[in-house]
Amino acid sequence: MSLEGDCDKMMENAWLIPLFPLLSFVLLLIFGRRLKENGAYVGMLATLASLLLSIMVLLERLQGENVKIEGTWLTIGNTSLTAGFEVNQLNALMLFIVSLVSFLVHMYSKGYMQGDERIPVFYSYLGLFTFAMLSLVISPNLLQVYIFWELVGLGSFLLIGFYFFKPEARAAAKKAFIVTRIGDVGLFIGMILLFWQVGSFEYDEIFAAVAAGSIDPFWITLTAILIFIGAVGKSGQFPLHTWLPDAMEGPTPVSALIHAATMVAAGVYLVASLFPLFSASPTAMTVVATVGGITAIFAASIGLVQKDIKRVLAYSTVSQLGYMMLALGAAGYVAGVFHLMTHAFFKALLFLAAGSVIHAVHTQNIEEMGGLWKKMKLTAPLFLIGTLAISGFPLLSGFFSKDEILIVAWADGRYGLFWLAVGAAFFTAFYMFRLFFMVFTGESRGEHGDHAHESPGVMTFPMIVLGILAIVSGYVNTPWFGTFLGDWLTEGSTVLGHGHIEGPGWIMFVATGVSLAGIVLAWLMYGSKLLSRDWLVKPFPVGYKVLYNKYYIDEIYHAIVVLGTRTIGLILQVVDTYIVGGLVKGTAALTQGIGRAGSKLQDGQIQTYGTVAFFGLAVLVVIIALTGGYLG
Repeated sequence: MSLEGDCDKMMENAWLIPLFPLLSFVLLLIFGRRLKENGAYVGMLATLASLLLSIMVLLERLQGENVKIEGTWLTIGNTSLTAGFEVNQLNALMLFIVSLVSFLVHMYSKGYMQGDERIPVFYSYLGLFTFAMLSLVISPNLLQVYIFWELVGLGSFLLIGFYFFKPEARAAAKKAFIVTRIGDVGLFIGMILLFWQVGSFEYDEIFAAVAAGSIDPFWITLTAILIFIGAVGKSGQFPLHTWLPDAMEGPTPVSALIHAATMVAAGVYLVASLFPLFSASPTAMTVVATVGGITAIFAASIGLVQKDIKRVLAYSTVSQLGYMMLALGAAGYVAGVFHLMTHAFFKALLFLAAGSVIHAVHTQNIEEMGGLWKKMKLTAPLFLIGTLAISGFPLLSGFFSKDEILIVAWADGRYGLFWLAVGAAFFTAFYMFRLFFMVFTGESRGEHGDHAHESPGVMTFPMIVLGILAIVSGYVNTPWFGTFLGDWLTEGSTVLGHGHIEGPGWIMFVATGVSLAGIVLAWLMYGSKLLSRDWLVKPFPVGYKVLYNKYYIDEIYHAIVVLGTRTIGLILQVVDTYIVGGLVKGTAALTQGIGRAGSKLQDGQIQTYGTVAFFGLAVLVVIIALTGGYLG
């Protein structure tokens, strides 16, 4: 067992943080039927304990050093595999974010899921998922990460498919599980290759080998890209993004948990935690940045025309994750982590506020909403705060973190990706305010709108907390108040980069300008309605159809992967039945025929045997005569 740095008791006990949700999972599994709706309090108390301990660990890490405690798990030959936990700047921040959002989601679910007879089951799934995610972020080596990485996938499968009696939910759960497994194969191969090259799964030893140049650049690039494929699956990056919007079939609190700070953030966290490996390969960094930039604009364009409130938010999540990957690929370690933090707060707020709306109007179709500002006096302004934050409106959290990403993209010389990110920022502001105006302004267009009312306090309190954080969290890394986050994240670490990179002043004005332009355009079309909603659809009907159908990616996958696999299977079945089977049957028939013919000769008649022998002797004499008595 090793202990690095001076650590206080609280940091030494950081391993308890994931155990509280695990305890709630076990208790609800055993006593859930007896507890019924009171099972919610078990989950809430467990995640509250994790949150309080996470806050204490974060406060101690702000003033202390890293802590790493491990013990030998398995010994195979001369190789020892270790297990333990580590607390550094990155995962101390992640522990706080994950436990906070998880606790707020647990509290919110008490009101949202009220009356559901399977509440104990729901909270047990939440506990399992939270345990897996918290364990993942404090894992000190890749093997341990992979174990909890897969457990996170299992938890998401259970939560997305919670309404298992709905075919759509079952299909979405299977899709999420299968698509993310594709990425996980890349992660697994990359992890094994790294072990082959380094002889260890430990982060410290991998980074030391990279720094010492003992790994060939080819293997650094290959392993980094393979690991990134795993991150692509978990974080819904193009082209493995298709599972994430479909995951909206799960309960809305699940959407907030999965799409804010936990499962989808796992991929970004993985790249950030292995940043010294990625930064050693310019090719790998280019791949990460390019995939991130394409994903940002790709998903944002789809969000322009969607009509389901949760799907709009889902595609916005995919787009924002693309921003984070773009930042990391452009050597903006701090910018990517900064946006991960701010996004966790305003996206969780948006999903919980969307759940409050759905809870009030009993529909997810924004075409059937409207006029809710007057009836939901807390949800509406809180949703507006989240919308302003994600749109990059000045002085809110998203404004600072997006500006940081644009600066690092420009500073790294990735000008094409920079302008893609600017375009995505415009799209984001437009589709988010399209959503806001259609839901909260105008007149009610749905049958339940007239009876809509504000959600109970157990649902609005978590939104208020997140609303405050969506406003103030951006200030922890600004030149105005000191770039504390960035300086702290990189202090004493092997991560290259700085807390704040100075860029051209015009970038901030461009970012603000496109954000305001998107808001104004959305107001003209959906607020004041001075512009027709169809003014762009009519001249470009094909483009609208392509966007509405999500670029037909699912249909392409169905045609290539599903139908292609079925076709190959059918061909193999035909080959097996008619060719392989025919050869086998033909061989059997020939053998049987020869056997029958031979059996007729063996009839037990001495006259027949004599005739055959005489005939054979005659043939032999003829052959000898023709060859002149010589054979050979």
